[in-house]
Amino acid sequence: MTKTITLLDGGLGQELIKRSTAPPHPLWSTHVMMTEPELVSAVHKDFCEAGARVICLNTYAVSRFRLNTYVPDESLENMLALSHRVAAAGIEAAHCSEPVSVVASLPPLNASYDHTVAPNHESAYEQYQELIQLQKHRVDGFLLETMSNMAEATAGAKAIQDEHVIGAVAFTLSDSDPSILRSGESLEDAITAVKPYEPSAILINCSVPEIVTDGMKIVAKSGIRFGGYANGFTSVEALVPGSTVDRLSQRKDLGPEEYLAFVIEWLNMGADIIGGCCEIGPAHIATIADYCKHQGIATTATIAP
Repeated sequence: MTKTITLLDGGLGQELIKRSTAPPHPLWSTHVMMTEPELVSAVHKDFCEAGARVICLNTYAVSRFRLNTYVPDESLENMLALSHRVAAAGIEAAHCSEPVSVVASLPPLNASYDHTVAPNHESAYEQYQELIQLQKHRVDGFLLETMSNMAEATAGAKAIQDEHVIGAVAFTLSDSDPSILRSGESLEDAITAVKPYEPSAILINCSVPEIVTDGMKIVAKSGIRFGGYANGFTSVEALVPGSTVDRLSQRKDLGPEEYLAFVIEWLNMGADIIGGCCEIGPAHIATIADYCKHQGIATTATIAP
């Protein structure tokens, strides 16, 4: 029987760092979308042409809190609609021979990695529900990603279930201990907390690939569909709320072939949703797609089980 995996795209924001001449901004990928939308479309196009079957909209930094803080004159609804238009343009320009689906990012609402500034469960639920309601008519699913704490993760997972949409939950883990979230909460406890909401998969994302590997081993024990997409940073510790991504450094030992070695290990573990996060570009995804082709592994355009 042919193995089938879902092949996600890679890290949009860091790819834009390489292509835009604008100075970094706290709303980096969203700010570029507002000023240079053609660059965002071009990145989506390149990921499609690399073989990604799932394209994630540029909605990682689109939340009411972040917009109100950094661009208060911009509308949440307009930013979400813009993210869809620029993605559609990129996908159309790619002329992909295989179907491509579109998912929206449901991000940490206030800041990445720092659980101390996260909203409480009730507030997070209301915000995630709004984000889903505003987008569910134009996307194929949702990635609740870079969840550093259980309050946001359970709120988002509940909103996904209550709105009757397809959605996966992705946790980000401590750089030094794969058994805990960045909040210090247990990954096993977090899995137990979101499972009742029946996410389509539980993933590990935006952690170094070594940690993703060990985190996947824990998720695999749950019996739920699993996978992951790692980042290529040396560390994320320097990034604090309000700072910009130029504080972070790219690893020099994680080119496409090196990243593929981790992906092969994940596939051998049984992971069937694979992609890339920050610093994982189109060349990495193309290398994964080529490997799958030569190994007879089919790729699909859905995050549903």
